[in-house]
Order: sequence, then C-alpha cells, then structure tokens
Amino acid sequence: MMQRILIVDDEQSIVTLLKYNIEKAGFETDAAFDGEEAIQKIEQNNYDLVILDVMLPKLDGMEIIKTLRQNKNNVPVLMATALDTELDKILGLEFGADDYLTKPFSPKEVVARIKAILRRSGKTEQPSDFSEIKIGELTIFPEKYEVKLRDEALHFTRKEFELLKYLAVHKGKVLTRDQLLNEIWNYDYVGDTRIVDVHIGRIRDKIETDTKNPNYIKTIHGLGYKLEDPT
Repeated sequence: MMQRILIVDDEQSIVTLLKYNIEKAGFETDAAFDGEEAIQKIEQNNYDLVILDVMLPKLDGMEIIKTLRQNKNNVPVLMATALDTELDKILGLEFGADDYLTKPFSPKEVVARIKAILRRSGKTEQPSDFSEIKIGELTIFPEKYEVKLRDEALHFTRKEFELLKYLAVHKGKVLTRDQLLNEIWNYDYVGDTRIVDVHIGRIRDKIETDTKNPNYIKTIHGLGYKLEDPT
C-alpha cells in the first residue's frame, strides 16, 4: 500500500512543488492550507507522515503538533518553516516534531528526510527480540509501543520511545550523543546533538522522581548518556 503524506502549507507554490517531487518518489499526497483544515484532515485520515509549516492561518504549526501529541497522535511530523531561530527549533522538538527543515529547502532534501523518518518509524514496528524490558520500576513493551512506571502507563512520542528503548536495550553502556543521533534519527545533523539532549530531558521528566539527580538515565559528562537499573 502506498504511503500517504499530508503537506500543510499556506503557499500554493510550495505545496505544488512538494506534491510533484514527493509523488515522483512513490508516495501519495494530500494537502491542507491552514491549521484548522490540517487538524480536521489528520483526525479523519490515516497519514504516514505530516509535513507541517509553522506559520499558518487560523492555527499555527506549533499549536497543531502540540494538539496532536496531547491527543496521543504519534504521526511522524517533519516541520518546515522560514524561521531559523534556536527557540523555534527547540519548541518544535519539545512539542514532538520528528525532524526540522528551514526554508528555503530543496525538494530532494525533503524526500530524503521523509524516507529517513519513515525508515526509522517502520523499524520500531518490526518484531522485537524483547516482549518486555524491565529495569527497576520501569517496564518497556517494544511490540506494544508502551511504557509503564510502577504499573502506570506513560505517554511517549515516537522518538522518545525509540530513544528510551535503545538506551534500555544497551543498559549499562555509555552511548555518545553522536551514536544516539545516528541510531535514532538516522540523519546527519552536522554535529548538532542538542536534539538528543532535548529528548533525554523530556524522557527524564516522565520517568525520574528528581530530574537533577536521575536514577535511570545518567549523564556521562563529555561523552553522552547511560541507562542504569536503580535497584
């Protein structure tokens, strides 16, 4: 079945350009031209990925992704915007974006990002060697895409789950930021490993009692992170 991409942008020329190149790469596309239309289409259809502009009429991209994640909709999101500030990038990642593009971008780069995100998403849906991974009071269910802490279900975005699972599978090992970046995002961020730190912070907020003195995910200064069993 052909994978379906929703393009959300208020500029018709950009939508037309992206549709042509994405469909040429073998995907089916749909489009929305404002935030309210985007939310409506996402709720009514099953998309494999959403390309989401930040500056939109009626409802901006940040509000859209925030709403999706609050409603536990984990559809992968590739954010695209003319904005290029540190705050915009961090906010997009904080709200649950899977990747981030700054305009102007080449259609080939967009297609490459789409394929990378879908490849990683597909990988998490493959059968796992672990029916569950238990570390302390934390239990991860790879096949169910679930995480529980003391039998309480926690909500994780797709990338948060993939990152936590990777740390858990490699429990006790020091994993560098570059290694985590390559394994989870499968994209060359040219040394920009802040995306890893952002996601680690979000995971800690959900599983740690004290984020300043974490029991599970330890920071190994100058190297990266390590997940330990606190018991």
